[in-house]
Amino acid sequence: MTATLGYMFVGLFGMVLLNVPIAVALAVVAVAAIWITQGAAMLPNVPLVMFDGATNFPLLAIPLFIFAGGIMNSSSISRRLVNLASAMLGFIRGGLAMVTVGASMFFAEISGSAVAGVAALGTLLIPAMKSRGYSKEVAAAISSSSASLAIILPPSIPMILYAVMAQVSVVKMFISGLLPGLLGGAGLAITSYFYARKYNFPVEQRFSLSKLGTAFREAAWALMLPVIILGGIFGGFVTATEGAAVAVVAALFISTVIYREQTLRDLYKSLVDAALQTAVVMLLVASSALIGVFLTEARVPQALAGSILEYTTNPYMVLLLLNIFFLILGMFLHSAAAIILTVPIVLPLIQQVGIDPVHFGLVLTLNLAIGQQTPPVASVLIAACAIAKSDIWKTTKANLGYIAVLLLVLMICTYVPWLALAPTRWFYGDAAG
Repeated sequence: MTATLGYMFVGLFGMVLLNVPIAVALAVVAVAAIWITQGAAMLPNVPLVMFDGATNFPLLAIPLFIFAGGIMNSSSISRRLVNLASAMLGFIRGGLAMVTVGASMFFAEISGSAVAGVAALGTLLIPAMKSRGYSKEVAAAISSSSASLAIILPPSIPMILYAVMAQVSVVKMFISGLLPGLLGGAGLAITSYFYARKYNFPVEQRFSLSKLGTAFREAAWALMLPVIILGGIFGGFVTATEGAAVAVVAALFISTVIYREQTLRDLYKSLVDAALQTAVVMLLVASSALIGVFLTEARVPQALAGSILEYTTNPYMVLLLLNIFFLILGMFLHSAAAIILTVPIVLPLIQQVGIDPVHFGLVLTLNLAIGQQTPPVASVLIAACAIAKSDIWKTTKANLGYIAVLLLVLMICTYVPWLALAPTRWFYGDAAG
């Protein structure tokens, strides 16, 4: 069995290096392993396992939140949020970078996708920053790092995936990301201010109550979206999946009835984009279910837990080792693939050492948020560089200060679990999954 596992991982990473889609590579490796170890008679179970893995009800929230983000992209909702953030923060030196942080946090509260956030807001804010004297590398760096807050702020799509894989409450995962998300946003804004002082970035505009009032009136309906979505979910009126459906209906109503800016062509494009992104994620989920069943039957998670427990039983040392592992893994795998591939393997370990699965889920997603900024994969950073037309390695150098902020938030959340667990206790009286 050990030799088979070794061949599996060699084959998996070999196919990834050959640019085979990770979902296809996972499925091929799992089918080959089942055939070798259990015989061809088990192959008829393959489609049943994959179908069962991809039909988990909470996963329905993923295409709906993606669609809601697409509706925002194709209407003026994003622009109105940017204008409001600019009226609030534009009087501070480096305010345009802070506007990027604030707008990204607003957008994250609706779409749950970092890539969608940088695509929607980067096209507005990166050219604006470049025109105001920001280097294209700094403009791309702040857009990329602030967009990655979507991975921990509700309604984070990676958190939905983790909750399904770990069988914990999606809503509790959402709540756990609130304080760390706000802490990360504040840290990125402070770093932007120091960058602004260092590079003498300009003040955008004088503070004006009249401009702020105008921007607030124009964005009032857009601001209702996170209130409706998160208020409904946290208030217990809807589940996370139902909240995703509410997000779509609310975004459609605001963009078509209130702002009257959503055309049928825009709606069609949003539907197609949502379907394509969903297909990628769901194929990953189906493939992971297959490989997860094989690994469980081979008792790989138990073997991993046993080997680490022989070294240490201290939960904080275990978290340190897992942080190092996930930071490295995040450099090579997208967040969805990393969650799907590793959670079934490491979950028994964290349960044995007494780590709360909600706390661990936050630590994991923070690691993967950093992975979105570290090449060679760095999906969000690459998207920002494409918009800014900047070199990825020069942008990474400019991004080091912002990555340091995300690392600091990771360390705080790892070793101060109260930050993740206290909000769930306020809402529920406990933090258990």
